[in-house]
Amino acid sequence: MPGEQRGDKRPLYTAVAGLGLAAAGIGFAALQRSKRKKRAASISDAPHWTLEKQGSRALFGKSLLINRPKEALFAAWTVERFPEFMENVVTVEPLGEGVSRWTVKAPAGRKVTLVNRITRVIAGEAISWQSEPESDIANSGEVRFDDAPGGRGTYVHLILAYEPPGRALGRLGAKLVQREPEVQARRDLHRFKQLMETGEVTTNAGPSARASEHPAKSHI
Repeated sequence: MPGEQRGDKRPLYTAVAGLGLAAAGIGFAALQRSKRKKRAASISDAPHWTLEKQGSRALFGKSLLINRPKEALFAAWTVERFPEFMENVVTVEPLGEGVSRWTVKAPAGRKVTLVNRITRVIAGEAISWQSEPESDIANSGEVRFDDAPGGRGTYVHLILAYEPPGRALGRLGAKLVQREPEVQARRDLHRFKQLMETGEVTTNAGPSARASEHPAKSHI
């Protein structure tokens, strides 16, 4: 496929997993295993967008319309800019060969380590990743940038499958502090939208502009 690169080693691409990975890391203490096995969130209704359910992993997706060209949005996904809109990423350490180690804040002052490998890059369009065995949380996913109809900007699609460890503290507690993976991913997407459209992120940036969200629909 033209523009596609597998196993890309550049640090900025190893960093792109941060949105989904930060969400998964925050979910370290957010899900009960018994509930996770019975539940899978709906996948965002996105053009040409599918992902098969992977065993017992929780699965969700979100799409957001941003009024900027997809090339500009893709270029903004760099290690240097992630702290501007990701609330919980502490550090990112490129390890080479498309692998990076993430330290992510979790509830109760905890931190989670995520080790992930970029498996596919389509320049200007999409980036996919898969966790390594030593990662605290098994996860995989993709971020895709698609032109919106009528020159209205770009749909940014995030899809994430994750399997928190058995010592998770529970979903209810995570909801109380808005650190459930789906909630945090949505918040960070809206922070990214604000940054790209206005050049800054407000302190309480969150999913208030529902009109920009793409309706969710199951693709499983």
